[in-house]
Amino acid sequence: MLEDGLNGVPEGHTASVVTHLEMLEEAPQRPEADLALELERVERPGADWYLDLFRAVGSPWLWFGRLAMARAELEALLNDARVHVHVLRDKGRDAGLLELDFRVPGECELAYFGLVPGAVGGGAGRWLMNRAIGMAWEQGIGRFHVHTCTLDHPAALDFYCRSGFVPFRREVEIAPDPRLIGLLARDAAPQVPLIGG
Repeated sequence: MLEDGLNGVPEGHTASVVTHLEMLEEAPQRPEADLALELERVERPGADWYLDLFRAVGSPWLWFGRLAMARAELEALLNDARVHVHVLRDKGRDAGLLELDFRVPGECELAYFGLVPGAVGGGAGRWLMNRAIGMAWEQGIGRFHVHTCTLDHPAALDFYCRSGFVPFRREVEIAPDPRLIGLLARDAAPQVPLIGG
């Protein structure tokens, strides 16, 4: 447990507050714009394609979880039939990532959810979330959960709450800065200062 007050962060690391949220019954669909988007499930996606999309969506927010995995571990996860990877397409271009993880019986984790920078702010997020909620609950689950952190898009936490998720736990995560260990470009997420290295 952290003590009250300021706690130091090691040089070369990032610190964020992680908020865990859950939905214990299916939330109603929110009104959405009439967008010409497509959502496709990619069964057994290739690791290179997946990591390219993961970086395109997540590098502005310092997503590093899948980048830090051993290649064999990532490939096993992507080949697991209980992990559903979907790509959002806008006019044929990859515009977003949706990953639903059903490996815990009776639950679904919204493991990754995001849009490429050019797709943010036009209603695609709400469109994608409506489909994520529907696909998760049609599997007969009793709990849908997600987490976000203070390094994510500033509107992410509010978006999840407006979508029907309820916060239930908070943690502090300290991790090596992915830009300093070669997982992301040094100019990724310029809103987060590089300290060290």
